[in-house]
Amino acid sequence: QVQLVESGGGLVQAGEYVTISCKSFGLVFRSYAMAWFRQAPGKEREFVAAISWSGEFTTYADPVKGRYSIYRDNAKDTLYLEMYNLKAEDTAVYYCAADYRVNQRVATTQGDYEYWGRGTRVTVSS
Repeated sequence: QVQLVESGGGLVQAGEYVTISCKSFGLVFRSYAMAWFRQAPGKEREFVAAISWSGEFTTYADPVKGRYSIYRDNAKDTLYLEMYNLKAEDTAVYYCAADYRVNQRVATTQGDYEYWGRGTRVTVSS
């Protein structure tokens, strides 16, 4: 049974940073491109960042470029998202997702991802 389990969210002050993680169970982690999406209160879920199976390629949504960093540790089957200079508009539930890939492509659309975690909430207080 495949599980993606996010952790590390919570309440942070604007301007601070936080790192969230996603541990995978039941899949060959290094065979999957991974991504983070988020859903703010009252809004649709949106793409945040993605990383290829090797970690060599990454892509980010414009609102988080330069402030967020996605990386992975294939030896630990874990995905990470470092978030710096947090803003109130970063408040959301953050979801990790897995996309089986034999190439280095990274997808930004939700429909490309087969497995999803249940999310971790990040609340930025101004």
